Amino acid sequence: MSSTTPESSSSVDVVLIGGGVMSATLGVFLRQLQPDWSISIFERLDSVAEESSDAWNNAGTGHSALCELNYTPQNADGSVDITKAVGVNEAFQISRQFWSHLVENGVIASPRDFITPVPHMSFVWGDANVDFLRRRHEALSAHPLFAGMAYSEDPAQLAEWMPLVMKDRTPGQALAATHTLNGTDVNYGALTRLLFSYLVETAGCPLHTRHDVQDIKRGPDGRWQVLVQDMRLNTQRTVNARFVFIGSGGGALSLLQKTGIPEAKGVGGFPVSGQFLRCTNPEIVAQHKAKVYGKASVGAPPMSVPHLDTRMIDGKPALLFGPYAGFSTRFLKYGSLMDLPRSIRADNITAMLAVARDNWPLTKYLIQQVMQSNSERMSALRDFVPTARSKDWELVVAGQRVQIIKKDAKKGGVLQFGTEVISSKDGSVAALLGASPGASTAAPIMLTVLKQCFADKLPEWEAKLKEMVPSYGQTLANNPDLCAQLREKTTKVLQLA
Repeated sequence: MSSTTPESSSSVDVVLIGGGVMSATLGVFLRQLQPDWSISIFERLDSVAEESSDAWNNAGTGHSALCELNYTPQNADGSVDITKAVGVNEAFQISRQFWSHLVENGVIASPRDFITPVPHMSFVWGDANVDFLRRRHEALSAHPLFAGMAYSEDPAQLAEWMPLVMKDRTPGQALAATHTLNGTDVNYGALTRLLFSYLVETAGCPLHTRHDVQDIKRGPDGRWQVLVQDMRLNTQRTVNARFVFIGSGGGALSLLQKTGIPEAKGVGGFPVSGQFLRCTNPEIVAQHKAKVYGKASVGAPPMSVPHLDTRMIDGKPALLFGPYAGFSTRFLKYGSLMDLPRSIRADNITAMLAVARDNWPLTKYLIQQVMQSNSERMSALRDFVPTARSKDWELVVAGQRVQIIKKDAKKGGVLQFGTEVISSKDGSVAALLGASPGASTAAPIMLTVLKQCFADKLPEWEAKLKEMVPSYGQTLANNPDLCAQLREKTTKVLQLA
C-alpha cells in the first residue's frame, strides 16, 4: 500500500505514527466514533505492516492464554494462578468482538483473509511438568472463558491430537497435553492491511509511506508540531495535530522521549530479537495442524516460550518452531544499531543499569541463544518433533521486541514483560510500549487509549462503543451467559466453526 496524495492542510485532528496493527486499530475506532475528525498516518517503510505486525515477524497465535504456559505461573504451594490468563483471554475476546463488528459492517469483507481456526495445545514432559499441567487444566477448565479445554496423558490421544509430535517418540515418557478447538491463527499483517485499506480508500485518511517522523514538540498554541521527512524527496514539513498516537513498535520510545512529557521520564527499553525455524517440506507441514506450546527455559523472556506453530500465511499453511531469542541494539528489525545507545538518558540510565544488574539469568540466556549452533537449534526442535531433519528446516529472522524498563523506588529499575500505554496528563499524546501479548490485544489496548486521552468524549461515544464491543463496560469473566453468547456470535461471524 503506497502513499496517498498529501493533504493540503498542515493541521489535522489526529496523527498516527507507525503503519502497524496498533495505529490501524486506533484509526478505525476513531473514524467510527468521530467521522468528522481528520486523520493522517505516517510510516517510515515502503508499506504498512512490515515490522512487528508482519506475519513472519510475530507468533500470530491470537493470544488467549489457551496454550501459553507463561500466563499461568505455579505458586509455592503447587496451585496455579490463572489471573493473568483470564485477563489475556478476556482481552482477546474484545478483539474478536471488534473484528466481528467490522465484518458485519463491511469494513472487512472476508474474515478468512486474516483469521483461521487452529487448535491450541500445551504440551509437557516429565513428572513435575505433567503435574503442573494437570493442575493448570483443573483451574482453567472450570472457568467460562476456557470452557471445552480437554486434558490427556494417554499417548494414543496425544497422537491423534498431534501426530507429528508423537511420531517415533520414546515410549514410557511421562507426557501430557491440553487441547482446545477455540484457538485461532491470526495474520496480523493481513489484518493491518485490511484496516488501512478501509481508512485510506473508504474513510479518506491520507497514508504517507517512506515518511520518517523526526521530532514531536509542543507548539505555541498547545498543539503538537510533528516534524516529518519525506524520504523519497528528502524534504521536511511540519504537521500540527491536536492528538498524536505513537504506535511505531520499538521506535515509539525515542519519539516518546522527544515529546518531553513528564510521563516519559525514567522509561527505557531492552531489545530482544528473535528467530524461527521454518519448515520447507510441504509433506511435513501437512502432518501438523495445531499450535503446540511448551514451557520456557529458565531465564527466558515470555516471548521465548517454545512452540510448534501452524500458521496460515497468504492463504497457505506454514509451520514454524521457536523462537530462538537473541540480542541486538536495534529497536526495530529495520532499525539502527544506535537505537539503544541513543535511548539512554540521564533520567533512565539508573533504571537501565539496575535492570542489567538484576537480570543476569536473562542476559545469560540471550548470550547462549546468540551463540547457538544449528545442531543445538535442531536439538530443541526434536524435543517437539523427534523425526526432524535439518534439511527440512531453514532459519528465518523474526521481529524485534523492546521490553519496557521503568524506575522502581526499591530496585532502581524493573524490566516489564507486557504492553503499556503512556500518555500525557492532558491526553494529547500517547505511545504504546512493550511486546507480548501485543497485537492480539490491540482492540482493548486502544480502548485504554480512548479512556486515557478522550475521557470527555466517552459519554458521547458510549452507545457506539457498545455496538462495536458488546461487552464494553462489563467483564466476561464474571458473566458466563454473556461470555457464551458472545463466543457463539463471534465464532459464527468470523467463520471459526
